[in-house]
Amino acid sequence: MHAWSAPRVPNLPRNTNPEIDDRVRVWDTESRALKAVGPASGTAGLYVCGITPYDATHLGHAFTYLTFDLLQRAWRDLGLDVSYVQNITDVDDPLLERANQTGQDWEELAASQVELFRADMAALRILPPEHYIAATEALDLVTGTVEKLEAKNLAYQVKDETHPDWYFRSDAVEGFGEMSHLNRDEQLVEFADKGGDPERPGKVDALDSLVWRMARDGEPSWPSPLGRGRPGWHVECTAIAQRYLGADFSVQGGGSDLAFPHHEMCAAVGRAVTGERFADAYVHVGMVALDGQKMSKSLGNLELVSRLRGQGIAAPVIRLALLTHHYRTDWEWFATDIDKAQRRADAWAAAFASPAGTPTGPVLDDLRRAMRDDLNSPEALAIVDEWSAATLAGDGEDVQSPTQVAEAVDALLGISLN
Repeated sequence: MHAWSAPRVPNLPRNTNPEIDDRVRVWDTESRALKAVGPASGTAGLYVCGITPYDATHLGHAFTYLTFDLLQRAWRDLGLDVSYVQNITDVDDPLLERANQTGQDWEELAASQVELFRADMAALRILPPEHYIAATEALDLVTGTVEKLEAKNLAYQVKDETHPDWYFRSDAVEGFGEMSHLNRDEQLVEFADKGGDPERPGKVDALDSLVWRMARDGEPSWPSPLGRGRPGWHVECTAIAQRYLGADFSVQGGGSDLAFPHHEMCAAVGRAVTGERFADAYVHVGMVALDGQKMSKSLGNLELVSRLRGQGIAAPVIRLALLTHHYRTDWEWFATDIDKAQRRADAWAAAFASPAGTPTGPVLDDLRRAMRDDLNSPEALAIVDEWSAATLAGDGEDVQSPTQVAEAVDALLGISLN
């Protein structure tokens, strides 16, 4: 499936300051520490879990994909290539349930929401994935992965004459639970709350996850060596990631609500198939709240990117409002966030249009430090604010500075105010 058009990313002068770290460090959930991610040279591999397309892009989604856009920009500024893969879970229970509720064809609903997601991502200038893969395009990858698990006695069918679904033996994989740091009781609660079925009769272990759902009446299904059915969620991401990024890669990312069970299961399936690590680091983004609760499609308390855009709010202003928050923090969206972001955008645009500004060197150095040190976007905004205020006060004489700072802000923060 095609993604969306890539924005132009300016090429910045090569860093020559030995005091600036030559690696990007982010918080790794597994090690509970800041960790250098990506190789010293070559290609960084990034997998970010995509949407289940049954509703429009809300600000929680946007905050997640913005985070990994910033990571890509920091990597590229280091001279690395980036291989970025994202999936689309375009067949799953929430999508089918929404289609039934609204009387829509599930494929038409998915296609319309994927197209809206593309439009939102392009407007926000999010760098697109190199490989944008729908679950329905990866059926052979999923069944092939399950067959490899079965050969190792790590996948089995439940004894159910009507629906003998296939499950992954999560309990049999060494290290299961170590990424998310949850004990078994906590795992069971999270598993049940997030779509798992710990009470399903016939499972070897309550935490075993569905990898192939056998056909049901009224549901889409496809023929396969496992029997007619459709893929489970967790194995979908593992199969796609390993096909396009290899047995191990730099970062798997997503919202913090995906740490367990989704990313824990992805990692376990990946290790079970290859015997190697899955991702080198697991990076999780904080939750965005509205009206005191986490923004979620199930609750319906959403602020939509498309709605804000429809109100005439410029996409760079929405992006600036999101950049105000560090990616690891949970935070709440308020309507006044747009007003603050608009004032910042106006000041920056005026400074970028000034005939002269304060020298560029310290600004670019400080921006690189901030973004390589755990993608510190709030600090980066403060750096540009300081330069902008000084420039508008007439304190600078560097005629190239406004253009150079604008290019740095575009390259590292993805903000273009032209």
